[in-house]
Amino acid sequence: MKRHFDPLFIMSIGSCVVVSLFIVIPLIQMLMAPSREILSESLYDPDVQKAIWLSIYSSGLAALISFIIGTPFAYLIARKSFFGKQFVEGIIDLPIMIPHPVIGIAILGIVGKHHWLGNLLYKLGIQVMGTLSGIVVVLTFVGMPFYINAVKNGFESIPVRLEHVSRSLGASFSRTFFHITLPLAWRSIIVGIIMCLARAMSEFGAIVVVAYHPMNAPVLIYERFTAFGLKYSQPIAVLLIVICLILFIALRLLSKKDSA
Repeated sequence: MKRHFDPLFIMSIGSCVVVSLFIVIPLIQMLMAPSREILSESLYDPDVQKAIWLSIYSSGLAALISFIIGTPFAYLIARKSFFGKQFVEGIIDLPIMIPHPVIGIAILGIVGKHHWLGNLLYKLGIQVMGTLSGIVVVLTFVGMPFYINAVKNGFESIPVRLEHVSRSLGASFSRTFFHITLPLAWRSIIVGIIMCLARAMSEFGAIVVVAYHPMNAPVLIYERFTAFGLKYSQPIAVLLIVICLILFIALRLLSKKDSA
């Protein structure tokens, strides 16, 4: 029996190959470009180590803040219907759509001495521009939407009747949340944390505006590229790619388990 291949099937296979090569080829070239000597030299470079550690540390703080603030917010969005809910959900997604340098300029606009909030922070001795605090603020701003959306989907997948049963048996709202809802949503929470981490570690445009120094990994890559070219910027990029790849693999594994 002669087999006939549907044109849409052939187009789908072709698109899969093209998209995969479009993504993989530049990354493979990036990974293979630095020599072993230069890669080893960059790995033991104190500036590179400091920049990568700063990226991991600040991204971790942003993920922690997103977990503390974003979890109850995601639960509210997932469980409650209220006037303006779609507007609030649109606000959550705004940092995803806004150009990154614009985010940096917007943040600087409220932390400067001429704004009441910036003036208050200045009197309290809190400095945002050019500090670790500024980097964390930026990374939380760009990473929190990814966390909230992931956790919201997790809460929505939990049957509401489980919470109703718990409440009917005498458990308080808080006890139900911490002993029933939160444990059932743990995979979505971990996925949200990983997505927030990955997004935060890749941020560059807003950080350059708010806190060029101290340098995290993306900013150091940019400076090495503008000063010395590809030869000295590629090794740092390779190290950052490896870290992001680890996060990506963890995300895919957790997503697969969550959907199983």
